[in-house]
Amino acid sequence: MLARIGRFFRREKVLTLSLGAAFLSALLVAPDKAYAGYVDWNVLMLLFALMAVVAGVKSRGVFDRVSRGLCRVAGNLRRLSLLLTLFCFFFAMLVTNDVALITFVPLTVLLLSAVPDTLIYVVSLETVAANLGSMATPIGNPQNLYLYAHYDMRMDAFFSAVLPLCALSLVLIMACCLLVPKTTVAIRDAAPIDEREAHPSALPKPELAVYSLQFLCCLLTVFKLLPKAVCFGVVLISMLIVNPKALKQVDYALLGTFVCFFVFVGNLGRLEAFAAFLNSVMAGNELETGVLASQVISNVPAALMLSGFTDNQVRLLQGVNIGGLGTLVASLASLISFKLYTKSPGARAGAYLKVFTIMNILFLAVLYATAKWIL
Repeated sequence: MLARIGRFFRREKVLTLSLGAAFLSALLVAPDKAYAGYVDWNVLMLLFALMAVVAGVKSRGVFDRVSRGLCRVAGNLRRLSLLLTLFCFFFAMLVTNDVALITFVPLTVLLLSAVPDTLIYVVSLETVAANLGSMATPIGNPQNLYLYAHYDMRMDAFFSAVLPLCALSLVLIMACCLLVPKTTVAIRDAAPIDEREAHPSALPKPELAVYSLQFLCCLLTVFKLLPKAVCFGVVLISMLIVNPKALKQVDYALLGTFVCFFVFVGNLGRLEAFAAFLNSVMAGNELETGVLASQVISNVPAALMLSGFTDNQVRLLQGVNIGGLGTLVASLASLISFKLYTKSPGARAGAYLKVFTIMNILFLAVLYATAKWIL
């Protein structure tokens, strides 16, 4: 039993690190009733629902069929990479960066598994694209939703703060796609997961209707038209009926990672010395503080924490969105990509982190300079 637990934590490195951070923070702030308020259960319910839907669709071979269609349309590796990356960029504007990555990274892994170096590059670029595309709208990511409501921002103020950065991001992302070689797309022949995958029309229409309903519930929840608990219940119950095996494919370690980060950030916010430090550095430095804080605690908790120390909503909004670039934990959506990639056959976590970090630092430097000295 102990050996199995040890292997699990060695395999789930991100969960292990986040658990260690939560434990160390608990040494500074003793566990009490306030801990229950740290965890955003609404986020976890929506994340579970999205992962369950994707697992269900993937288990029926839908991604494999879609991937072959994309290959026929794309024609070459560069065009395919551009298509996948732009999907992440624009999709994230409407259904959040998390949803975009959960949807397209598994498809990218399937498509590009035969070209491992390109796979690492494209997944890293997709992550950047989803994080930057999501800043274009109030519903694109959790920090935008929070700050937009917290400051009761006007639409023109919001868009004037983020759209120039979003437009520049799009140009940079498209330029990065030019570095992908123009070679013929070649994808592996994936063995069908069950007999219904043998033919494109074999997926039963009632089951397809259920998956469509599940995804619609997720979208309505993202748009705040459906309570997250209702979405969670609908997806869980319907998946137990149509495809219970798919629930085993949900990344529960990732959910645990989110819980650990919530505890870590919640404890930091209760340290008086830390609060005093924020008061002393925030005035006039909202952009820089938002960027730097995001590198350590991620941009969503940074937005929650820093909003209580400034009225400069525009600079904080820019800071936490740009701050989603940089370290792996700067945006929790980046953890999703990393986890999905490391689960793929032949994954090279070290190589991925190297490419991801270099790419993020370059994007961060350009966008920070633009926000600081031009906007």
